[in-house]
Amino acid sequence: DDQIGYVLRRVTQRHLAIFAAAIPEVTTTQFAVLARLAEVGPLSQNHLGRATAMDAATIKGVVDRLAKLGFVETAADPDDRRRLTVSLTTDGAAIVSAKVATALQVSDDTLAPLTAQEATILKSMLLRLT
Repeated sequence: DDQIGYVLRRVTQRHLAIFAAAIPEVTTTQFAVLARLAEVGPLSQNHLGRATAMDAATIKGVVDRLAKLGFVETAADPDDRRRLTVSLTTDGAAIVSAKVATALQVSDDTLAPLTAQEATILKSMLLRLT
Protein backbone atom coordinates (compact mmCIF):
# COMPACT_ATOMS: atom_id res chain seq x y z
CA ASP A 1 0.00 0.00 0.00
CA ASP A 2 2.94 2.36 0.31
CA GLN A 3 4.40 1.80 -3.18
CA ILE A 4 4.75 5.16 -4.95
CA GLY A 5 2.92 4.04 -8.10
CA TYR A 6 -0.06 2.86 -6.07
CA VAL A 7 -0.15 6.05 -4.01
CA LEU A 8 0.14 8.27 -7.10
CA ARG A 9 -2.65 6.32 -8.81
CA ARG A 10 -4.93 6.81 -5.79
CA VAL A 11 -4.17 10.53 -5.70
CA THR A 12 -4.82 10.73 -9.44
CA GLN A 13 -8.15 8.95 -9.04
CA ARG A 14 -9.14 11.42 -6.30
CA HIS A 15 -8.14 14.37 -8.49
CA LEU A 16 -10.03 12.98 -11.50
CA ALA A 17 -13.17 12.53 -9.38
CA ILE A 18 -12.95 16.12 -8.10
CA PHE A 19 -12.43 17.38 -11.66
CA ALA A 20 -15.31 15.32 -13.11
CA ALA A 21 -17.69 16.63 -10.46
CA ALA A 22 -16.68 20.23 -11.11
CA ILE A 23 -16.28 20.12 -14.91
CA PRO A 24 -18.37 17.27 -16.32
CA GLU A 25 -18.28 18.59 -19.89
CA VAL A 26 -14.73 17.38 -20.62
CA THR A 27 -12.03 15.17 -19.16
CA THR A 28 -8.86 16.48 -17.54
CA THR A 29 -6.91 15.51 -20.65
CA GLN A 30 -9.35 17.30 -22.93
CA PHE A 31 -9.29 20.40 -20.74
CA ALA A 32 -5.48 20.42 -20.83
CA VAL A 33 -5.61 20.57 -24.63
CA LEU A 34 -8.25 23.31 -24.64
CA ALA A 35 -6.34 25.36 -22.07
CA ARG A 36 -3.05 25.05 -23.97
CA LEU A 37 -4.72 26.16 -27.21
CA ALA A 38 -6.31 29.09 -25.38
CA GLU A 39 -2.89 30.01 -24.01
CA VAL A 40 -0.78 29.77 -27.17
CA GLY A 41 -3.19 29.67 -30.11
CA PRO A 42 -3.41 27.15 -32.94
CA LEU A 43 -0.75 24.42 -32.97
CA SER A 44 0.12 21.47 -35.12
CA GLN A 45 -1.32 18.28 -33.66
CA ASN A 46 2.22 17.01 -33.08
CA HIS A 47 3.31 20.18 -31.27
CA LEU A 48 0.09 20.18 -29.25
CA GLY A 49 0.84 16.64 -28.12
CA ARG A 50 4.31 17.66 -26.96
CA ALA A 51 2.94 20.79 -25.27
CA THR A 52 0.47 18.69 -23.26
CA ALA A 53 2.77 15.69 -22.61
CA MET A 54 0.75 13.30 -24.79
CA ASP A 55 2.04 10.79 -27.31
CA ALA A 56 0.89 10.90 -30.94
CA ALA A 57 -1.86 8.30 -30.55
CA THR A 58 -3.27 9.92 -27.41
CA ILE A 59 -3.35 13.45 -28.77
CA LYS A 60 -5.03 12.24 -31.97
CA GLY A 61 -7.81 10.60 -29.97
CA VAL A 62 -8.25 13.64 -27.73
CA VAL A 63 -8.38 16.02 -30.70
CA ASP A 64 -10.86 13.76 -32.51
CA ARG A 65 -13.16 13.69 -29.46
CA LEU A 66 -12.89 17.46 -28.94
CA ALA A 67 -13.71 18.02 -32.61
CA LYS A 68 -16.83 15.84 -32.26
CA LEU A 69 -17.84 17.96 -29.26
CA GLY A 70 -17.35 21.09 -31.37
CA PHE A 71 -14.57 22.52 -29.18
CA VAL A 72 -11.71 22.34 -31.70
CA GLU A 73 -11.31 22.24 -35.43
CA THR A 74 -8.49 20.95 -37.58
CA ALA A 75 -7.21 22.12 -40.91
CA ALA A 76 -4.34 21.14 -43.15
CA ASP A 77 -1.30 23.37 -42.66
CA PRO A 78 -0.95 25.54 -45.78
CA ASP A 79 2.85 25.07 -45.71
CA ASP A 80 2.73 21.29 -45.20
CA ARG A 81 -0.52 19.55 -46.16
CA ARG A 82 0.53 16.45 -44.19
CA ARG A 83 0.41 18.42 -40.94
CA LEU A 84 -2.84 19.18 -39.11
CA THR A 85 -3.29 22.46 -37.29
CA VAL A 86 -5.64 22.38 -34.31
CA SER A 87 -7.46 25.49 -33.15
CA LEU A 88 -10.21 26.34 -30.70
CA THR A 89 -13.71 26.96 -31.95
CA THR A 90 -15.86 29.68 -30.42
CA ASP A 91 -17.45 27.02 -28.18
CA GLY A 92 -14.00 25.72 -27.18
CA ALA A 93 -12.81 29.19 -26.23
CA ALA A 94 -16.04 29.75 -24.30
CA ILE A 95 -15.70 26.59 -22.21
CA VAL A 96 -12.11 27.42 -21.30
CA SER A 97 -13.10 30.95 -20.35
CA ALA A 98 -16.07 29.73 -18.32
CA LYS A 99 -14.19 26.91 -16.55
CA VAL A 100 -10.62 28.11 -15.99
CA ALA A 101 -11.38 29.42 -12.49
CA THR A 102 -13.15 26.16 -11.69
CA ALA A 103 -10.14 24.17 -12.92
CA LEU A 104 -7.86 26.19 -10.65
CA GLN A 105 -10.24 25.49 -7.76
CA VAL A 106 -10.04 21.76 -8.57
CA SER A 107 -6.28 21.97 -8.02
CA ASP A 108 -6.86 23.71 -4.69
CA ASP A 109 -9.47 21.11 -3.72
CA THR A 110 -7.10 18.27 -4.61
CA LEU A 111 -4.46 19.77 -2.32
CA ALA A 112 -6.94 20.79 0.41
CA PRO A 113 -5.78 18.18 2.96
CA LEU A 114 -2.34 19.82 2.95
CA THR A 115 -1.15 23.09 4.41
CA ALA A 116 -0.05 25.73 1.91
CA GLN A 117 3.59 24.97 2.72
CA GLU A 118 3.05 21.22 2.29
CA ALA A 119 1.32 21.79 -1.05
CA THR A 120 4.22 23.91 -2.29
CA ILE A 121 6.74 21.28 -1.20
CA LEU A 122 4.73 18.45 -2.76
CA LYS A 123 4.44 20.24 -6.10
CA SER A 124 8.15 21.05 -6.06
CA MET A 125 9.08 17.46 -5.30
CA LEU A 126 6.77 16.03 -7.95
CA LEU A 127 8.20 18.41 -10.54
CA ARG A 128 11.65 17.05 -9.76
CA LEU A 129 10.40 13.58 -10.72
CA THR A 130 9.21 14.63 -14.19
